[in-house]
Amino acid sequence: MSPRSRKSKDRKTRAGRAPKSFETLEPRAAGIDLGAREHFVAGPPHPDGAPNVKSFGTTTPELRDLADWLAGQGVVSVAMESTGVYWIPLFEILDARGVEVLLVNARQVRSVPGRKTDILDCQWLQMLHRCGLLRGSFRPADGICALRAVVRERNGLVAERSDWVRRMQKCLDQMNVCVHHAVSDITGFTGMAIIRAIVGGERDPAALARLRDPRCRKSPEQIARELTGNWRDEHLFNLTQALRMYDHICAVIDEYDARILSIVESLQPDGNRDLAVPDHASQSKARSIRKRGGEPLREALYRIGGVDLTSIDGISVDTSIVVLSEIGWDLSAFPDEQSFVAYLRLAPNLAVSAGKKVKAKCPSTTCTRISAALRMAALTLRHSDTALGAYYRRIARRKGASVAVFSTARKLAQIIFRMLRYGQQYVDVGTAEYEARFRDRQIKHYTQSLNEMGFKVIPMPEAECAS
Repeated sequence: MSPRSRKSKDRKTRAGRAPKSFETLEPRAAGIDLGAREHFVAGPPHPDGAPNVKSFGTTTPELRDLADWLAGQGVVSVAMESTGVYWIPLFEILDARGVEVLLVNARQVRSVPGRKTDILDCQWLQMLHRCGLLRGSFRPADGICALRAVVRERNGLVAERSDWVRRMQKCLDQMNVCVHHAVSDITGFTGMAIIRAIVGGERDPAALARLRDPRCRKSPEQIARELTGNWRDEHLFNLTQALRMYDHICAVIDEYDARILSIVESLQPDGNRDLAVPDHASQSKARSIRKRGGEPLREALYRIGGVDLTSIDGISVDTSIVVLSEIGWDLSAFPDEQSFVAYLRLAPNLAVSAGKKVKAKCPSTTCTRISAALRMAALTLRHSDTALGAYYRRIARRKGASVAVFSTARKLAQIIFRMLRYGQQYVDVGTAEYEARFRDRQIKHYTQSLNEMGFKVIPMPEAECAS
């Protein structure tokens, strides 16, 4: 080995000066700075105060050696940065050995005093952790993490399937075959029957129009006029390939759905596997769930926690599985619903400096998949004849649609927290009852304000109000 390479290796593995320490709360703590090819680990300092730093590779045998080294140092708690996905293999190995692993957001520990190096980073993590100054990220139980991994990939495939639907739509538009004018949804029964017939070689508009579902509002003659196009070979070839990809992704999604149902059933307590699931309160929503094939999953989710999130207006089976796969059924990590709502990034920005509201400098660092799903659910309530629909419309009249979506998503998050944490059941009181309760609150507020200003409020009889 040349003197130059030996010098660089010594500089790489030599520990820097340890940062000054505060009061130690957990002396058997360690800090790990993660990397793509190498992990630097800072264990408890030596008796003479010298740093205790060692580097390990990222292969599985080397990660096991890292865990053995920590066990030899007597470490019971480890702090590591959540850098990319590099933390996952090491986290699972340490967690399986019973070591407490604190997953720290990298943005919260990036301000290392002095020169920033991997060696100083791991020592800084170890010092902050042993002094109790680090806050770990929320991570559900291992079974929920397995469910979450499958659900996330499934949702990615759903988004990819939507992209191929747009490609089929583009091919049809290029041939001036306006299927989307003939039917509202080209992926419905009539739309897919027409597309498959076109790919199969049918070109007669009248024959294509006869494939319509009897419930279609448009007549066969109206549909036939929309299906007259110029059948160019290149567009037909693209349409054929897009349909093939669409069918393949649908088949893969069906396999994911079966896997998700299997995982959910494995999470059920032994005494709840034959638990009777109550019927859905809304008959129309129950029919929609059965039509989409989501009834087995709804029943399986109910048998785990004893609550049915689909009873909430706007929450579908797909939304409920997104919520439960991200956070699970145990919300004891959140002391109250305010903390839960803030974790979902559905709390208003309350950053204040010098008495003025300031814009948050850091981007979102917490769960956004649930908030996106709840925002979509809130958007479906804008025309709903329910209490949540009335709430959405009241906010939209005052603050606009964007604020109404945010506020209604926050309301949905609060309801979900109460159902999962306290077992409360959701009951829709209806639009009329909600409006009446809101009117009573307004009257009480205005009456109190006028009384404070020295006025006396006397209610008028209903007959005089009507006249």
